[in-house]
Amino acid sequence: FAHGAILSAALFAAYFAWTAGIDPYVALIVLAPVFFALGYAAQRFVISPASHGEDQNVLLVTLGLAIVIENALLTAFHSDTRSIDVPYGFASVDLGLVFLPLPRVLAFTVACLVSAGLWFFLHHTDTGKAIRAVSKERYGATLVGIDVPHVYAVTFGIGTACLAVAACLLLPSYYVNPRVGEAYVLVAFTVVVFGGMGSVPGALIGGLLVGVIESITGLFFGESLGQLGIFVLFIVILLLRPTGLFGARA
Repeated sequence: FAHGAILSAALFAAYFAWTAGIDPYVALIVLAPVFFALGYAAQRFVISPASHGEDQNVLLVTLGLAIVIENALLTAFHSDTRSIDVPYGFASVDLGLVFLPLPRVLAFTVACLVSAGLWFFLHHTDTGKAIRAVSKERYGATLVGIDVPHVYAVTFGIGTACLAVAACLLLPSYYVNPRVGEAYVLVAFTVVVFGGMGSVPGALIGGLLVGVIESITGLFFGESLGQLGIFVLFIVILLLRPTGLFGARA
């Protein structure tokens, strides 16, 4: 539940990097490791001790963390909406039949590269295999010597680093305010459930399909109701295939 608030914080970080003269696409090189470190520390020294090892407590702790972050941002920056003006903000890519906004093409390209890198990391590195082992069987992973608290912290750090990358990709074509991340939490959760928990290819394909469904719903019912189709899809998935497209039963 804290990911929306962390995304808002990352957008502010990218925004102030831009005011300092650093392009958002350059800033992600710096912000990604910074937010990884912050995420690692938050999980290791705040979330894990406060939740006492209980999964249900993690939801409450992260919800509390989200409230703290959002209110800290509101106190520091108020509720004003900010945006940036980059030279390529209104540039487009000619694909023959359609013109696509350059910032969104770049965001899609980088997202695909990050997804591929994440898949490789999870399947071909010792840390990635440890993450997968813990996700499958936490107690069994402990028995074979895996440092489970460290794995949890690394996993949360990777998640916050990905949020920093997402913020830098969003900033050229989106706005910033302390509560902007809330809109993405349920959408991201729907994408994960649709694609299948723990499946990187599923998340990528699920994200594409959710985006198409949102656009089609907005076309017929108005942009303000675009997310209606997403939530209908979410309910249908839970009813018909709760494991998602690429998920497996526990």
